[in-house]
Amino acid sequence: MRKIQYATHGTCSRCITITLDDNNVVEDVLFEGGCHGNTQGISALVRGMHADDVIKRLKGIRCKEKPTSCPDQLARALEEVKSEIVKS
Repeated sequence: MRKIQYATHGTCSRCITITLDDNNVVEDVLFEGGCHGNTQGISALVRGMHADDVIKRLKGIRCKEKPTSCPDQLARALEEVKSEIVKS
Protein backbone atom coordinates (compact mmCIF):
# COMPACT_ATOMS: atom_id res chain seq x y z
CA MET A 1 0.00 0.00 0.00
CA ARG A 2 1.26 3.48 -0.88
CA LYS A 3 0.18 6.89 0.37
CA ILE A 4 0.95 9.81 -1.94
CA GLN A 5 0.59 13.56 -1.39
CA TYR A 6 0.20 15.72 -4.48
CA ALA A 7 0.30 19.53 -4.41
CA THR A 8 -2.40 20.73 -6.79
CA HIS A 9 -2.04 23.56 -9.30
CA GLY A 10 -4.77 25.92 -10.50
CA THR A 11 -7.57 24.70 -8.23
CA CYS A 12 -9.20 25.67 -4.96
CA SER A 13 -7.90 22.47 -3.37
CA ARG A 14 -4.29 22.72 -2.20
CA CYS A 15 -3.30 19.09 -1.83
CA ILE A 16 -4.59 15.58 -2.55
CA THR A 17 -3.64 12.60 -0.41
CA ILE A 18 -4.14 9.31 -2.25
CA THR A 19 -3.85 5.80 -0.85
CA LEU A 20 -3.34 3.03 -3.42
CA ASP A 21 -3.10 -0.70 -2.82
CA ASP A 22 -0.37 -2.83 -4.39
CA ASN A 23 -2.48 -3.28 -7.56
CA ASN A 24 -2.97 0.49 -8.06
CA VAL A 25 -6.56 0.39 -6.83
CA VAL A 26 -7.66 3.55 -5.01
CA GLU A 27 -8.22 2.87 -1.32
CA ASP A 28 -8.82 6.48 -0.25
CA VAL A 29 -8.62 10.06 -1.54
CA LEU A 30 -8.58 13.15 0.67
CA PHE A 31 -8.65 16.67 -0.78
CA GLU A 32 -7.35 19.57 1.30
CA GLY A 33 -9.48 22.58 0.41
CA GLY A 34 -11.81 22.81 -2.55
CA CYS A 35 -15.59 22.48 -2.62
CA HIS A 36 -16.18 20.10 0.28
CA GLY A 37 -19.23 18.32 -1.12
CA ASN A 38 -17.73 17.90 -4.58
CA THR A 39 -14.39 16.62 -3.33
CA GLN A 40 -16.12 14.18 -0.96
CA GLY A 41 -18.21 12.96 -3.91
CA ILE A 42 -15.16 12.49 -6.12
CA SER A 43 -13.43 10.57 -3.32
CA ALA A 44 -16.40 8.26 -2.79
CA LEU A 45 -16.84 7.61 -6.52
CA VAL A 46 -13.21 6.67 -7.22
CA ARG A 47 -12.73 4.48 -4.14
CA GLY A 48 -12.25 0.90 -5.36
CA MET A 49 -11.38 1.95 -8.92
CA HIS A 50 -8.11 1.13 -10.64
CA ALA A 51 -5.89 4.20 -11.14
CA ASP A 52 -6.00 3.77 -14.95
CA ASP A 53 -9.81 3.93 -14.94
CA VAL A 54 -9.79 7.05 -12.76
CA ILE A 55 -7.34 8.73 -15.15
CA LYS A 56 -9.49 7.84 -18.19
CA ARG A 57 -12.64 9.25 -16.60
CA LEU A 58 -11.31 12.41 -14.96
CA LYS A 59 -8.40 13.68 -17.06
CA GLY A 60 -9.22 16.91 -18.88
CA ILE A 61 -12.25 17.95 -16.81
CA ARG A 62 -12.24 21.72 -16.44
CA CYS A 63 -13.69 24.00 -13.76
CA LYS A 64 -15.38 26.99 -15.39
CA GLU A 65 -12.75 28.86 -17.42
CA LYS A 66 -9.81 27.22 -15.61
CA PRO A 67 -7.72 24.78 -17.65
CA THR A 68 -7.97 22.18 -14.84
CA SER A 69 -10.19 21.05 -11.95
CA CYS A 70 -9.99 18.97 -8.78
CA PRO A 71 -10.90 15.78 -10.72
CA ASP A 72 -8.30 16.62 -13.38
CA GLN A 73 -5.67 17.21 -10.69
CA LEU A 74 -6.47 13.79 -9.20
CA ALA A 75 -5.93 12.22 -12.64
CA ARG A 76 -2.63 14.09 -13.02
CA ALA A 77 -1.50 12.94 -9.56
CA LEU A 78 -2.22 9.33 -10.49
CA GLU A 79 -0.35 9.73 -13.78
CA GLU A 80 2.64 11.05 -11.86
CA VAL A 81 2.52 8.05 -9.51
CA LYS A 82 2.37 5.67 -12.47
CA SER A 83 5.36 7.32 -14.17
CA GLU A 84 7.40 7.02 -10.95
CA ILE A 85 6.56 3.31 -10.76
CA VAL A 86 7.75 2.79 -14.34
CA LYS A 87 11.04 4.59 -13.57
CA SER A 88 11.71 2.34 -10.56
